[in-house]
Amino acid sequence: MALSDSVTTCLSQPVHYAICKLGFEKKDTYDINNILSGNGEVCWQAVTEHVCYLESDQSVDYIKSIRSLGPVCESVNVHFKSLTKEQFIIQYASWLHWTNCTEVFLEVFDVLQYTQTTEVALGLMKLTSCLERALGDVYLLKGNDCPFLLRDLLASKQLAVIFGQAVMNVLRIFIGSPYGLNLRNVLWHGFASPQEIPAKYCAMLLFLTAGLGQLLQTYLLQNKCILLHRPYVIFVSLEELDVFPDLNNETLSIAEELVKLSSFVLKTMLPFWIAALTAFKQSRYADSVILLLPQLEVGLRLLFTTTNKCPNRLLTAESSAFYTTFDEMLAKHLDNNEVNQLPVVLEEPAMEFLWDFLNHQEGPRVRDRLSHGEINLEAFPREVANQIVAFAITLLCRFSDENMFSLKEHTVIKPLMNCASCYQSRFHPISRLKKQVLECMKSIHLWSGLPTVSEEQVQTIKGLEENAEASTLILMISEITSQLVQYMPQNCCSSDDPINSVLTERLLTELCDTRVCTLYSPRPVLEIVVILRKISTQCHQVSEQVIAGAEVRYTQWVNKTLRSRQRHNYLRMLNSIKFLSPVLRLILILITVEVVSVHAVCKKNPFDYQQYLKFLKLILQYTENLVTYTSPEKNKWDETMELTNKALIKIRKISDRKLMLMHLAA
Repeated sequence: MALSDSVTTCLSQPVHYAICKLGFEKKDTYDINNILSGNGEVCWQAVTEHVCYLESDQSVDYIKSIRSLGPVCESVNVHFKSLTKEQFIIQYASWLHWTNCTEVFLEVFDVLQYTQTTEVALGLMKLTSCLERALGDVYLLKGNDCPFLLRDLLASKQLAVIFGQAVMNVLRIFIGSPYGLNLRNVLWHGFASPQEIPAKYCAMLLFLTAGLGQLLQTYLLQNKCILLHRPYVIFVSLEELDVFPDLNNETLSIAEELVKLSSFVLKTMLPFWIAALTAFKQSRYADSVILLLPQLEVGLRLLFTTTNKCPNRLLTAESSAFYTTFDEMLAKHLDNNEVNQLPVVLEEPAMEFLWDFLNHQEGPRVRDRLSHGEINLEAFPREVANQIVAFAITLLCRFSDENMFSLKEHTVIKPLMNCASCYQSRFHPISRLKKQVLECMKSIHLWSGLPTVSEEQVQTIKGLEENAEASTLILMISEITSQLVQYMPQNCCSSDDPINSVLTERLLTELCDTRVCTLYSPRPVLEIVVILRKISTQCHQVSEQVIAGAEVRYTQWVNKTLRSRQRHNYLRMLNSIKFLSPVLRLILILITVEVVSVHAVCKKNPFDYQQYLKFLKLILQYTENLVTYTSPEKNKWDETMELTNKALIKIRKISDRKLMLMHLAA
């Protein structure tokens, strides 16, 4: 029997007891009127009386508190079931407005009426996400930087001042503490199956959220302040996230068959997978991804614990140990410093996809942003959901029996597998650098189309002499470029004109298409890439300043609004641009050659890291000065040429030695 068939729970015995049994041990019926006043407000004092404390240090006794609150939660659940939707809205909706997502909480009420276990779990994940975001907004009434982790947020002095410490202790029994029920983490990290989450805890959190709204309203009135909500994160440049073909119903139907047969799926979690695919079909894209991400995590955890021979890590950790989550599974080393074997099994493209969509700071970080309430669930884009679901389907295929060959080779599945197998990182700093370089090149390419005065008009201005350093500049650029030829693709660099614009564009495109291993880049590489990105940014700013300045000055020239000195300076600008363009293109070539060879260089002994940094910082300083000189405020073109000449002399001198080191290290 496959391991995915034999696992009946991912909750360790103590955690399973706390969530599934402890709150059911007291059989007494609790009167809802004890915690609900006649005007429909939550009687917090009656709720907090159920929180028990240890005699030793007066910290919360989570075991006794969960046991005591069990009947209260059941009473709230029964109470909500007795209400119609209209009655619930009248009595509670206004107290939920502070969350800025009232509709989500109304959905949770609907779910509780039918007690479908999968929907209850989904509702609880959405509830905790929205509640965390709202509590973060409240925190900012008193504090500056909102804690990233829910447990730190709930333990903060700021929220204790606003809501009261006793109220925060109640919340921490349900979410945010590894010693309590910890419902948020248990669900979002894929440890709990649908049948293991009692609906009464979801009902209680809905009830408590309304109670928090009542307390907050009083606080805001007394302190004469307004609760402001942080704007949602919006996924921009969705085209960058376009990896897989658009999923159709035929693909999703095959996926439903794969789910039932794949060893990647724990059978206890099967309802989550089916619900996720159904949600996608129904255009509920946020729901689909919320359901699917924890299942990707538990499926990968199954692989992780198998390949690293630590089956005990499949279960929830106790409060004294670490959970096995995405963070650890995607890391290079285990907590005992042994090499993580999961990347060997998943292979580099899949690992890069996971890092891109979950971890890299400039990526979408889908799981973090969903679980911490940073995204408007109503506007979650199909494009993002499509990538997550498609990637999940490829894992279902890869980790399935050979007798599923017909499904894996289906015409709608094969394109997904092909896309997954050749995926390259798009959000690693190296990948972002490549994108920056190409965008900068496009900007510089626009220079050739800038409006300019005729040569005859230039000749009418007395005192403007041809720059004597021009030929020297071109010679130095050619010499440096020729040194780089050995690192360039063939047919992309002309010996007659090594920095020709069209060839440079083709060269940079080919260099940027070169696959570079980004997984687990060593620190020296990342430090170098930081500098290279700064250089690229400065070059782009210079280009934009030149474009803007040239267009403005040309208009002024045509309209004859330039004074004599300004006319001379404009013509100096035009003269400088002719030589500045190849210099910037040379720097872009240098950057790109550096990034495609930097991994190999950093691993070799002959490589002098400090000298390498010195070389790059020299270029950075030059480009920073260039930004200053070409700015509208300075507009110093003679100084720009002088600066460029000095910089090229230094670059040529240092690059001779550096390139020799690169050659030895390659």
